[in-house]
Amino acid sequence: MSIVVNLYYTGKNGAAREFVKEMTESGLVEFIRNEPGNERYEYFFSADDPETVLLIDRWENQEAIDRHHALPVMAQIAKLRDKYDLSMKVERFTPDELPEQDQKFIRK
Repeated sequence: MSIVVNLYYTGKNGAAREFVKEMTESGLVEFIRNEPGNERYEYFFSADDPETVLLIDRWENQEAIDRHHALPVMAQIAKLRDKYDLSMKVERFTPDELPEQDQKFIRK
């Protein structure tokens, strides 16, 4: 079963957006997207809080997350988080089927 991890990166003076820019331009984002077991790695910018960026990170299972965390790329990411002085909030979810009673609210 897939695991979705939402990571909220918050900084000051545009630091979170600069972090995303460097992650992308350095090739780290593409590297992670190509890791075995990665199903999604995508950043979103908040309309309400310009200092926060949301990363939606989806993995095939916990083993895939553990392999990712064991790679040297994690040290590179940690350095960038320190460079931009970012704080983080993390949420984990496992996808569930949309209940039938909620289907009527979805426009297809």
